[in-house]
Amino acid sequence: MKLYNISFKNIRRRKAKMLFLALGLIIGISTIVTLLAITETMTVEIEERLDQFGANIVMVPRTEALSLNYGGIDVGGVNYEVREFDQADIPKIRTIKNAKNLGVVAPKVLGAADIGGKQVLLMGVIFDQELALKTWWQKHGAFPEKADQVLLGSTAASVLGLAPGDPMETGGRAFQVSGVLMPTGGAEDHAVIADITAAQAVLDKPGKVSLVEIAAFCRGCPITELTLQIAEKFPDARVTAMKQAVMSKMQSIELFKSFSLGVSVLVVGVGALLVMVTMMGSVNERTREIGIFRAIGFRQTHVMQIILLEALVLGIFGGMAGVALGNIAAWGITPLVVEAGEFAGVNFRTGGICLLMAAALSLLASLYPAVKAGRMDPSDALRAL
Repeated sequence: MKLYNISFKNIRRRKAKMLFLALGLIIGISTIVTLLAITETMTVEIEERLDQFGANIVMVPRTEALSLNYGGIDVGGVNYEVREFDQADIPKIRTIKNAKNLGVVAPKVLGAADIGGKQVLLMGVIFDQELALKTWWQKHGAFPEKADQVLLGSTAASVLGLAPGDPMETGGRAFQVSGVLMPTGGAEDHAVIADITAAQAVLDKPGKVSLVEIAAFCRGCPITELTLQIAEKFPDARVTAMKQAVMSKMQSIELFKSFSLGVSVLVVGVGALLVMVTMMGSVNERTREIGIFRAIGFRQTHVMQIILLEALVLGIFGGMAGVALGNIAAWGITPLVVEAGEFAGVNFRTGGICLLMAAALSLLASLYPAVKAGRMDPSDALRAL
C-alpha cells in the first residue's frame, strides 16, 4: 500500500475532525484575504481623494534670487526680475514618459495691478482647469463664465470694498465681479483672479505664464521621477514636488497596511496554533495505528510522511476554500466599510500567496506532531492496545 493511500483513507475516515481542522485554516485565510482586499480598496480610495486635494508639483522659472517672503510677509520689499514661460510651450508637459500619471495642468500669470488706487495681486488662470484643481473653493456669487468677469479673494474684496455684481476697472479694461471666495488661508485670499488672456493683457504679458501647478496621480510611480521628467522638458524651470502632501499620502496608506499586516499576523498565529493542537490530538488518538505501522516495518520517516501528507492536503484545501470565501466576503463587506467603495476584484497574486501560506502553515504546525509520531516506540504504542 502506498503511503498517500493511507493518508487519503485516514482523511476520509476522520471526516469530522479533518473538517474541523480545515475550517480553522479556512477562517484564517479568508480573514486575511478579506482584510487585504478591503485595505486595497481603502488605499485606492485614499489615493483618489488625496489626489483631489490639489497640485503636488509646482513649476516656476529658475532664478538665483532667494525669496524674502515667509508666511505671506515680505521683508525688505525686494522685487527682482524673473523669466517667464511661453504659454505655447506648456503642452510639452504632457509629452513626458509618465504623462498618463498627470492630472490637471494649471498655468497662471501673476503681476501687480492698480485697482482704485491700490496695488493688488492679479492672477490670470484658465478657470476650467483651476476649478478642477481647487475643488475646495467656495464662493459668494458665481464663478466667472466670461472673459470680463473676475473672482476676488476674501481679503482683496474686503480691501477694495467690492461685492458680487460690482463693476471694476484695471489696466484700462472694465470687469465685473462675479463672485468672492470664502477665506481659504491661501495666497488667493489676497488676489483678484481673472481669465488668463485678460490678465495677460492687463499686465502687458501676452502669451506669458508665471508658474504652473500640476496635479499628478502618483500611484505606482515616484513623484520625484515625474519632476525630473518635467525638468528635462523645461531646462530653465525649477520643478518642485510638494513632498508634504505626498508624505501625508504615503503615511496614511502605510498606516492601513500596518493595521492589516498586524491583524493578519495575529490570525496566522491563531491558525497555526489551532492546526498544531488538532494534529497533536490526532496523533495521540492514533497511537495504536502508529504502533502497528512501526511493528510491521514502517520507518520513522514513513510515519512522518503520512502525517505531513495529510496536513498538506488539508492545507491546500483550506487555502483554496479560504481564498474563495475571503473574496466573497470582501465583495459583500467592502461597500459597507468603504463609502462608495467597490470590490477591486480578485487578486490572483494575493490568492496564490495565501494558498502557499496555508500549505506551509499546515506543514509547519504539523511538523512537531509528525516528529513525535515518528519517534514513537513500537512497544509503547502496542502496549496501548
